[in-house]
Amino acid sequence: MVTQFILRTDKKDSAGRSPVHLVVYFDGARLKCATGEKCKPADWNADRQKFRASFPLAEEANGLLARLATDTLAWWRKLRASGEAPTLAGLRAVLRPAPAEVAATAAPNSITMLNTEHREALRARGYANHTLRQRKMLCSWLGNYERDRGELLDPTTYDLATHDRVLQYLHFDRNLAQNTIASFVRGLKVFLRWCREERAMSVPVELRKLQGKHADVLKMWLSAEDLAALTTAMLPAHLTQVRDVLLFCCYTGLRYSDVWALQPGNLHEWDGARVLRLVQTKTRTGVSIYLTEAAGAIIDRYAADGERARLLPVLANQVMNRHLKQVGKYAGLTAPVVVTERIAGEVVKKSVPKYELLTSHTARHTFATQSLLRGMPVEVLQKVMGHAKIQTSAQSGELVNKIKRLELDAYGTFPHSFYPAGR
Repeated sequence: MVTQFILRTDKKDSAGRSPVHLVVYFDGARLKCATGEKCKPADWNADRQKFRASFPLAEEANGLLARLATDTLAWWRKLRASGEAPTLAGLRAVLRPAPAEVAATAAPNSITMLNTEHREALRARGYANHTLRQRKMLCSWLGNYERDRGELLDPTTYDLATHDRVLQYLHFDRNLAQNTIASFVRGLKVFLRWCREERAMSVPVELRKLQGKHADVLKMWLSAEDLAALTTAMLPAHLTQVRDVLLFCCYTGLRYSDVWALQPGNLHEWDGARVLRLVQTKTRTGVSIYLTEAAGAIIDRYAADGERARLLPVLANQVMNRHLKQVGKYAGLTAPVVVTERIAGEVVKKSVPKYELLTSHTARHTFATQSLLRGMPVEVLQKVMGHAKIQTSAQSGELVNKIKRLELDAYGTFPHSFYPAGR
């Protein structure tokens, strides 16, 4: 069975709105029924079969479409089990059941629908957008599983066998990375615990048995020589701003979300120096960051742009990451780096030039590593970067200790060029 939502642009009302229809394809049969929803063509995404964000209450309307698809799937499974043939009247009854039938029939517990409720509950409690996006992605993967495998996921029947089928789907059908799946499992456990403890649902699986192992990944950082090469690289005009934003993050340790949100009001004078004061978007931790001469010069470079809503000209993250590969290539960051990936269950190692791994988050690792190399205590780094746990900052410290041991073995002391200057 395949479900599809289409906008009947051939049937517009006086306000220019077209009805949204649900089309269901069975074995050799097709049924079509109105959903009761209407919108203008500009508010409909035909490729994704959902309402655009410009549509009023788009999230609620898309939630309704997801529920209709889930109810239709449950209805089809019952018909298949009983050997009955699907009919248009039956489909209409599923989409718009009579009040008496709704009261008498318990709705199936769909993980995707409950996950939407969970996300809205977290939103109401003031959780950060980063957490809400993770919950939304979890819901998307589970919904894809239900659609592709034709299996309704119910928290009250979710067991280890079901979990293994979901992991197999994510590994081999969706080709997700190992750490992505580990994050999925962590989010799923949070959701199932919410079902059990806050919605009084009987969840049979033991959450501790839902395991997803994280793999060590390469956390790339830039050396003093790399930073110097980026600073002096001759770049096309459209890449200069991208390079400047990257260097600013290397000098301050800011995440992309924080540098994107910087406003002139975040810049303060204190004791003859300039300081950035902000509340981090991800952790909502307040931090104060002293601006070095190099960081201040980047801000001054764009101060003549007039009144701007943001302090620096930051592009969208995906666009910036794409351009950063070009910036790194112009700067000559071509040294080979070995990366390890798990593809369809197989560990694959390959060598790629350093610039291919360059992203906006590389700057944060660079700041942490270079700060520790110059003697900053881990406890201070934790406060500057806004880490909730010191273990997060200590991961960079472990890398620095390995580097220092290698330098001692090679030189007997630390070479002066190992410590970047001018920041």
